[in-house]
Amino acid sequence: MSDEAAALTGRDRALSTLERALGRAAAAEPGFAVVTGGAGTGKTALLSALAARHTGPVHRSAGVSWESERVFGVADQLVRGLGDPSGIPGVAARIAALADPGADHPGDARRTGSAVAEPGQDGPQAGDPDEARPATLLLVDDAQWADEESLRALVSAVRYHPTARLLVVAATRSTDRDVLRQATTTVVHLPALGVREVADLAAARGVVLSRAMAEQLTRHTSGVPAHVVDLLTEVPPDTWRRFDPRLPAPGAVVRRVAAARERCSAPARRLVDAAAVLGQGAAVRDVAMLAGLGDGPGGLLDVADEACASGLVRTGPRGLTELGPTDPMVRAAVLDTLGHAAAADLCTRAAELVDDPVQQARLLVAATPVPDAALADRLDTLAADHAEEGAWGVAASLLSDAGRLTEDRLVRERRMTRAVDALIGAGDALGAGALVPEVEGLRETPLRNAVLGYLAVVRGRPAEAQARLDRAWRLVNPDRDSGVAAVIAQRYVLHCLCRCRAEDLVTWADRAMALAGEHDPTTVEAAAIRGLGLAGTGRGDEAAAAYSELADRVPSGAQWQRIVMGRGWLGLGRDALDDARTDLELGVPTTVLGGSTRVSLWARGWLARTQFLTGEWDEALRTVHAAQDVLDRSGIAVTGPLLHWSAVAVHALRGEWDAVAATMHRVDAGPRDYEIMQLPSCLAHALVAEVKADAAGVLRALRPLTKRWAHSSVDDEPGRWPWADMYAHALVAEGRVDEADTFLLPHEQRATERGPASARARLRAARGRIAAGRGDLGEARTAFGDALDLLEGLPLRYDRARTEFIHGQVLRRAGKRKEADDAFTAAREVFAALGAVTYVERCDRETKAGGVRAPRSERDPGELTPQEQAVSRLVAQGMTNREVAAELYLSTKTVQFHLTRVYGKLGVRSRSELAARLGGAD
Repeated sequence: MSDEAAALTGRDRALSTLERALGRAAAAEPGFAVVTGGAGTGKTALLSALAARHTGPVHRSAGVSWESERVFGVADQLVRGLGDPSGIPGVAARIAALADPGADHPGDARRTGSAVAEPGQDGPQAGDPDEARPATLLLVDDAQWADEESLRALVSAVRYHPTARLLVVAATRSTDRDVLRQATTTVVHLPALGVREVADLAAARGVVLSRAMAEQLTRHTSGVPAHVVDLLTEVPPDTWRRFDPRLPAPGAVVRRVAAARERCSAPARRLVDAAAVLGQGAAVRDVAMLAGLGDGPGGLLDVADEACASGLVRTGPRGLTELGPTDPMVRAAVLDTLGHAAAADLCTRAAELVDDPVQQARLLVAATPVPDAALADRLDTLAADHAEEGAWGVAASLLSDAGRLTEDRLVRERRMTRAVDALIGAGDALGAGALVPEVEGLRETPLRNAVLGYLAVVRGRPAEAQARLDRAWRLVNPDRDSGVAAVIAQRYVLHCLCRCRAEDLVTWADRAMALAGEHDPTTVEAAAIRGLGLAGTGRGDEAAAAYSELADRVPSGAQWQRIVMGRGWLGLGRDALDDARTDLELGVPTTVLGGSTRVSLWARGWLARTQFLTGEWDEALRTVHAAQDVLDRSGIAVTGPLLHWSAVAVHALRGEWDAVAATMHRVDAGPRDYEIMQLPSCLAHALVAEVKADAAGVLRALRPLTKRWAHSSVDDEPGRWPWADMYAHALVAEGRVDEADTFLLPHEQRATERGPASARARLRAARGRIAAGRGDLGEARTAFGDALDLLEGLPLRYDRARTEFIHGQVLRRAGKRKEADDAFTAAREVFAALGAVTYVERCDRETKAGGVRAPRSERDPGELTPQEQAVSRLVAQGMTNREVAAELYLSTKTVQFHLTRVYGKLGVRSRSELAARLGGAD
């Protein structure tokens, strides 16, 4: 990325706005644009970029604070040798002449902005060779310091010379001057950069930031580009790879803050220092006590007013009840200005004033430059408490500080490892991934390998996770270090969950619970996932009872989030959709009661699936959209395909193919990914193919699920992954009826033993299609009737409509056109209500092909039958006979038969002639 592009990070829209204004000015529509933004937001860089891209004349000027009273000081920079300008009209005319030097610009030529110029008086006429020349660009930087007379002259040049090819662009920190507010035709505001833009700006300068580090840098600099660039330049490069480093203020900010602090009186200076130590949001009483100002309001108010006027502190949103530094960089600059000894003394005294244990500990850490075993132990205990509550980010920071204050190498490295583990728990897999080299450099321990295995799990890397966890388990001694052994077993539980291996999951969960003890958080987390393993082994009732007992034992907190998520996941697989929705919605939040980002993403993925099945498709898309930023920020890749499976399904059924293409890359998974990533990926691709009536595509998408690896992963839970019926339907559509029968039998048996009603209904519909393929309409009708009866009372709107549609296809092929029409009508009503336009169109084609609503006696003998019309139009769209057969649920021989009759009736000899004929008829 070039320096210009780096300087314009996040400013593309602003530059485009100004370039459009330049284009209007070139068409003799002069304008006055104002660029606003605080110091360091990139106003000067934007003006420079605009000037660099402009092909016409550019004149630059800038205001400075000590020349703000100099009359026409800025105008004189634009029009050299201004001399005696005869007032504002004269200067305005001279400025306008810069844009049209060949025209006459008398100072009093126009008295109003609406006056019409005489022919030839102002600018070129139509057909003039100068008509295509670019506008003249006048740039005024730091316009907040420009003299009033110059600004008025620039405004007059635009207002009273309406055909001048002129654009004035004034960059200013505010628009509180009347002349700017009244004259502006274009306003461009430069806001602070967001996290992604800060990361892009850093990358342009060769610094790759983790998401957490980009967020910290954005908060610290308030997103001001100049401050970001200064820190990227001044801070040592390895700082950006550390966990939670203390970021300084740029040198320019330190100098400015030091000067402002020095101008304060001694009491105000002490107040500024105290506010910097306590940080934003501190109670004014605590700040005053730390500053030694006492409780009396009289003197305090005067001192507070002086401190606020210095720009170094500000009050809280409710006035003078809270007092803190203006922003994080001002705080850092004040602390740097204080010096280490004075800052440490203030931090020690401040720790005695505050009540929050974490704030107390952090103040003591700031005051402690050397190892302190007692303080490190205190931080460790606090970290454990917050980890149990789900405050993983706080726990990670506390453990990092504890490690820095620990002298014993083994203990220090253990705390560092636990800090990374907590960082993963906080949902920052990207930040934890950036620390992998540092963690790998530590002495190998079972805990280190368990943490790296945990990171591999959430990043969706099963082979690495297996290797790391196996190594950890070989190294650990469960008798001597049962706590670490329990953690490793718990990581295996997560690994088995993502491998969809229910038996192994239960085994490792039981092991973790036995090692950790009844009240250990590891036990609760293992138990919260164990229920899913029980369900996967056919013990659904036992799983439900276990979740009920666990929820009573842990009624709130971060572990409760895991319990309700698991219970909702279980409920969805057992057709308890209302209860599942409630539990999964409760499993989403991570802020109020504490909780895990990873668990929240699982909850969102299954919540979106629940909403899709019940026909709440808009809500499903909103759930996916809301989770996307969390997914990108966290880097928890293992949950991505599950989350976007529902979005692909909704977009495909609604015929939103651009959205399908945009979403499909997020649902794709490869053979080396976790099974829980591959399964929704295969199902999403299969559904898209089914919607397009591409039976071969369905078989290709689902073929991986017929392999050996998938038998224990997929087939043990008939209600979890609805693929077997799709595969059987596609086999029948391809004419492979016997193969479909053989394939379906074990799935039917397993569903009968332990499958929910929805799974049995899907498989009964597939059985009906197989029976119809063998010519047994009676058995087919019975099977479809059973399927619809099983769906009765369940809120599965899409499943019911799909079953009715397939039933209609079977009936129409069997010649039962009236019954088929009824089935298509029922399906169409639900599809239309869902917005599934792809199936609405298919229902309409099927109904038309059946011809029930256009009796044969009313048709001309030479007219195409409804079946022939349907075949003709699909062929005219470019479909092959095989594709038409799949779409209309006919055999290829039947399609060829209809096509031959169509050729004879219409007098055409080829598919291209048929397409042309039908196009002309349309």
